Amino acid sequence: MTTSHHSKVLVQIGGKPGKYKKYLKNNVPKKRNDGESTRRCVRCGRTGAHVRRYGLHLCRQCFRENAIAIGFKQYK
Repeated sequence: MTTSHHSKVLVQIGGKPGKYKKYLKNNVPKKRNDGESTRRCVRCGRTGAHVRRYGLHLCRQCFRENAIAIGFKQYK
């Protein structure tokens, strides 16, 4: 069985309890407590290029769009 998301397979094998338990044990992504995937932009949800400094929690693209409104100045 190939699928893009693990929840689609759970629907297909939901009636087979043995296969269901084995699939959950081996194929469902584990919960993360730290790392890049847990930090998301509060505005758009991106995980990459995350600015955490000063408690902003924005990706770099959202930071550039809102920097002046937040109170940052651009130095040339």
